Amino acid sequence: MNPNLARLQPYPFEKLRRLLEGVAPAPLPHVNLSIGEPKHATPKLIKQALVAHLDGLAVYPATLGSPSLREAIAAWLERRYHLPRVDPAQEVLPVNGSREALFAIAQTVIDPSRGDAVVLCPNPFYQIYEGAALLAGAGTHYVNLLREREFVPNYGGVPEHVLARTQLAYACSPGNPTGKVMTLDEWERLFALADRHGFVIAADECYSELYFDESQPPLGALEAAHRLGRTGFPRLVVFGSLSKRSNVPGMRSGFVAGDASVLARFLLYRTYHGSAMSLTVQAASEAAWRDEAHVVENRRLYARKFDAALPLIRAPLTTEMPEGGFYFWIRTPIDDTDFARELFRTQHVTVLPGSFLAREAGGVNPGANHVRVALVAPFAECVEGVRRIAAFAAAL
Repeated sequence: MNPNLARLQPYPFEKLRRLLEGVAPAPLPHVNLSIGEPKHATPKLIKQALVAHLDGLAVYPATLGSPSLREAIAAWLERRYHLPRVDPAQEVLPVNGSREALFAIAQTVIDPSRGDAVVLCPNPFYQIYEGAALLAGAGTHYVNLLREREFVPNYGGVPEHVLARTQLAYACSPGNPTGKVMTLDEWERLFALADRHGFVIAADECYSELYFDESQPPLGALEAAHRLGRTGFPRLVVFGSLSKRSNVPGMRSGFVAGDASVLARFLLYRTYHGSAMSLTVQAASEAAWRDEAHVVENRRLYARKFDAALPLIRAPLTTEMPEGGFYFWIRTPIDDTDFARELFRTQHVTVLPGSFLAREAGGVNPGANHVRVALVAPFAECVEGVRRIAAFAAAL
C-alpha cells in the first residue's frame, strides 16, 4: 500500500460527524449550514443541453475535450478578465470539476526524486491541497491567514530555505473560508517568488463568480498576470468550476487554464489518469459558459441572503461581509468545537468548526475560535439558522 496514505488526516466533515455523534439536538427543524454545496436550482438551459446531447454517452470522449468547449471557456475567460487572447488549443483544458484537477496538478508538478519537495498551502484551506501534496510525496508549509492581517496570505514571510524547496503553491481567491480576494500587489509578490524559485502556482478560483457588486468582480490570477505584463501566464495555472457559478455540483465540470507548457504535461498525466469529460456533460458545460444571465441571478439570490443575515449575526459575534463566496467566517467567543457542538445541541443548527479547516503552524491554528457558515440553503432556512446562531451566541 502507498505509505503516504497514512499521512492523510480525516476530512473536516468526518471530524464534524465524530464531534456531533451521540449529541441529542433540540426538537427544532434541522438547519445545515456546514457544507458548501450549492442548493439553488440548476438553470433550465443546462438541463436542456444535457438532454439534447444524450447520444454523447455512447462515445469515448477525448481527454483534451471538444474544440467548441475549449473555445467557449477561452471566450469566457477573455470576457470575464479582460484578456486579449486565450489560446483554446494550448491554454485551456476541461476537467471533471476543480477538485479532481487541484489534486491531479500536484501529481503532475511534484518531482518525486526530490525527497525534500514542499507545497505551500494557505491556512485554513481546502483539504484537497494538503492531500494532493502528501500523496505526491511532498511536504507542506502552511501560510497562515490571520484576522489581524485581514486574512492576507503572507507568502513573502515563508523562510528562504522553504522557498528553495517549493515546487507548487496553492492560492485560493476568493478564499475558502475567509472570502478574501487577493489584490494585484499580492499577486505580484507571489509571481515574483515563483519566478525566483521556479515553482508553479495553482490558483483555485471556484468562488470567482460569487460576489456582491456587479461593477467590481473579483480580480483573477490570469487577469493579474496580464495586467503585470506576464505574457503566456508563466508558471501559473488557474482552476475554474461550474459547481458554484451555475449550481451544478453533480455535473463535475470545470477547467484549468494558463501556462501552456504546464498544461501540456498536465494533459499527458490526465490521459493516463482516465479523467475525460463525457461529451454530454461537455455540451451542457458549453451552454453554461456561454450564458451569464443565470449567473447574475445566482448572485442576486446570495446577496439577498447575506443582506438579511449580516445584521442578525454581527451584533453578538464578530464577522464581516465576504468579498466573494458564500461563507461567513465567524469568530466564536468560546472554543470553536464547543460552539459547534452546543449550537447543534441547543439550536439544531450545524456549522463547521474552523479548526477542522486548518493546521497548527507557527504555534497557532488560524482556524481556531472560528466557525464557517455556508449560506447555501433556501432564504428562509438561512435566515432562521442565522437567527438561532445569534440567539445562541447572545446567551453565552
